[in-house]
Amino acid sequence: MQFAYPFKIDKNGRAATATDADHIEQMIEQVLFTSMGERVNRPTFGSGVNQLVFAPLSDDLAKTTQMLVNGSLQQWLGDLITVQSVVVTWQESTLQIVVTYVIKQTQQQQVATLTKEF
Repeated sequence: MQFAYPFKIDKNGRAATATDADHIEQMIEQVLFTSMGERVNRPTFGSGVNQLVFAPLSDDLAKTTQMLVNGSLQQWLGDLITVQSVVVTWQESTLQIVVTYVIKQTQQQQVATLTKEF
């Protein structure tokens, strides 16, 4: 068991926990939505997705975001997961990223759907 993200207290007054599969999905969310330079001790941690918000929406931006997400996940979580696909869609001010991956330890395929409004 791992600590849940975001950190919170459960109904028993203890730190909330997450299963290993949930924890990996939570780590994916942290990698994708953390801006580079946001973490003082790890200035290169993150994906830079938040910085693409102000770019004009286009197919090229979606492809760039897919490559950025895929590269960041390989860099930071490559020892835990194998990314099979990344699909990025923008609708007005909402970004949706669907990551299909395999957990290396269990060989389970998972799908993480992450949404962020800007």
